[in-house]
Amino acid sequence: MTDSQKPDETPQAAQASETAEQAGPQARPEQHEQPQQAEQPEQPEQPERKEQQPAPKPKPSPRPGPPPTPAAIAPKVGTSAAQPAAPAAAHHTTTVAEAAKWARVDDEGHVFLQEDGTEHSVGQYPDATAEEALAYFARKYDDVAAQIALLEQRVTAKAPTTDMNKAHEHLQEQVTERAIVGDVPALQRRLDRLRTDIESLKETERAEHEAAKAAETAAREAIVVEAENIAAADPATLQWKHSSARMNELFEEWKSAQKNGMRLGRSTEDALWKRFRSARTQFDRHRRAFFSRLDSENAEAKAAKEELIARAEEMSSSTDWGRTTGEYRKLMDEWKATKRANRKDDDALWARFRAAQDTFFTARKEANAELDQEFAANLKVKEELIREARALLPVKDLNAAKKSLQSIRDRWERAGKVPRTDMSRVEAGLREVEDAVRGADEDHWRKSDPETKARTSNALNQLESAIAGLEDDLAAARAAGDQKKIAQAEEALHARQQWLDQIQKSAEDLH
Repeated sequence: MTDSQKPDETPQAAQASETAEQAGPQARPEQHEQPQQAEQPEQPEQPERKEQQPAPKPKPSPRPGPPPTPAAIAPKVGTSAAQPAAPAAAHHTTTVAEAAKWARVDDEGHVFLQEDGTEHSVGQYPDATAEEALAYFARKYDDVAAQIALLEQRVTAKAPTTDMNKAHEHLQEQVTERAIVGDVPALQRRLDRLRTDIESLKETERAEHEAAKAAETAAREAIVVEAENIAAADPATLQWKHSSARMNELFEEWKSAQKNGMRLGRSTEDALWKRFRSARTQFDRHRRAFFSRLDSENAEAKAAKEELIARAEEMSSSTDWGRTTGEYRKLMDEWKATKRANRKDDDALWARFRAAQDTFFTARKEANAELDQEFAANLKVKEELIREARALLPVKDLNAAKKSLQSIRDRWERAGKVPRTDMSRVEAGLREVEDAVRGADEDHWRKSDPETKARTSNALNQLESAIAGLEDDLAAARAAGDQKKIAQAEEALHARQQWLDQIQKSAEDLH
């Protein structure tokens, strides 16, 4: 016998099934059978028949159990959390009466499917009633219908189409085999629709895949372009610390995309990787060259500043305060003109240079402090001389003032130096008196100068003679009644008279 001729159930299972049916649906335990168990029945062993004994009467065959639910026959595929769960379809159980509309059973248990006026041999279910035979093959029909319903649910839920074609082919083979009893044309129509829907879903998946691939390619391209822009920047203006950190971040992003992102195809990934690797190589080459040049410049700057430090340290013990102070100013100008070394070295070099300066200026300050103590008595003498000099002002007797001021100057020189902090103040005090006496002397000379007096007298005579002539002209013009000449003579006479007044005042100052 074939697999379709007898269900694979033991007598114990049959007895349990009959007992459950007699007890009613409430007493029947829920069964979860696999589709393979329902589709691959086997005939139990039959006792050997002896030729001399008549064949025993067939015993009732065990009845098929309830059809498995769609959940029981669902393929074990991974589901995505982002996909909505499809609603479970109601499972239809084909009754014997419905099965009888599509098939007949002959006396030997052969079942024939009737379709469009044509009969197809379904299989044989011997040693059982026609109702039992129809129920068995109707159950197989329900199994196929349940699997089709499950596939429809997966298509509706837009589940991955990875194994949908294979599942569709398997169902198509079962429907084409006609080893079931039921509305087979309806199953075929559903399978035809499923084929179209699966192809449409595959096209959608393909489009989504291409869109995701394009987005992933754009993301990789953005990583490469940013790396290329950083590598192409001017090394002299590049912020190397920030740029190096960013290049490392881009490399980590690339590795993450390679590990977790979508595959782009070997040619695309190789081309992008070559560009990214080339950018990183160029960046590293520029960085090494920049820092090598920077190290060379740092070394030159360090050597130049070491030379300045040596000169500063050599002069730090000098006691020639004035000259050495000037030399330190020159060294400071040279230091400012020298390029900077790296921050750490430059700070250390500056500390040494500053220490040498501090040594000299601290010694000079201490020496000046000692001198200031020595010059404190000299300061008192010069402050007294300033008070004596200021008593000469205002100058009344020029000769006496000049004689007293010369005496003050002599004693000023003999008094010696004063503290540096008071030097400008006391010098300004004596200079004020000297300027006043000098001004009085110059004023006296200007007044007593013979040449000045002669020039003033000559100017007076000339103006007086000119005024007399203008007065005669004015009188003649008035006698003639010439208004124009009168106006000209009056204007010229007025101007000469003003000059005469000024010269007469200067002449009085000379006497």
